[in-house]
Amino acid sequence: MAGTLHRSRRRPGWPDDGGMNLPRTQRSRLIGCFALGVSIGGFFDGILLHQILQWHHLLSGLASRAADLRLQVMADGIFHLAMYVLLLVGLGLLWRQRRDPEMSEFTVGTAMAWTLMGFGAWHVLDAVLSHWLLGLHRVKMDSPNPLFWDLLWFAVFGIGPLLLGWRFPKGPLRSRPTVLIFGLSAVAIGAAVASLLPAARGSPQAVLFGENNSASAIVQAIAAANGSVVSTDASGTLWVVRFESPVLAYQLYRSGAIMVGGAPAAGCLTYSVPAVAPPA
Repeated sequence: MAGTLHRSRRRPGWPDDGGMNLPRTQRSRLIGCFALGVSIGGFFDGILLHQILQWHHLLSGLASRAADLRLQVMADGIFHLAMYVLLLVGLGLLWRQRRDPEMSEFTVGTAMAWTLMGFGAWHVLDAVLSHWLLGLHRVKMDSPNPLFWDLLWFAVFGIGPLLLGWRFPKGPLRSRPTVLIFGLSAVAIGAAVASLLPAARGSPQAVLFGENNSASAIVQAIAAANGSVVSTDASGTLWVVRFESPVLAYQLYRSGAIMVGGAPAAGCLTYSVPAVAPPA
């Protein structure tokens, strides 16, 4: 009777032991889905809060460095780079097992559940660690009541997806392993690509030029792209620029730019070099 009761309470597709004693291949699939969920959550934050709404940068809560746009862009760049690494880890764990015979038992529900929990786990971690313990930023920095937005974000995008993933039906819907993995990959890569879209109007973008470009030529090229210089580094190759039309920023590639704006590591390239005022 006890065994029957135990089996009746077991939710299909959910490991009774939390996954600790699962075979390595099954555990890798769950970790892969969870990692994809975390990376999608990070890209969601970066795209919506950093680029579109511009409510904060990663380090906006550091009062002594809040006005240092170079540091803010650098931190955002490192953050996105970390999400790309996590994305690749998740994809690697899934794709290397796509021909495993046991993949036929990997249901769509299980994949969605662990991806949702990864998405929610990121927002819970971000709220507890970045918002409240370390004070790196708040969801809406200029709000008179930032705790309201923190708690709203925590509940809707953190606890909500975690609970949804926990209760998500794990079976019996199945899909071909390659189709299932391709679908998850498409969503994750789509989020990554979206982070490369032009920044919002007026927000600072990093532009890296080659060493052969003169400062005067760079200033002229930026002006032609309807941009204004915020700062440049001591080497004269890395510039922080505000563009009235972010799309026009990409025409700087014709003027010798190596990397413009949304590229994931653009913010962290050579920002350890002290800033200097832009040339007159």
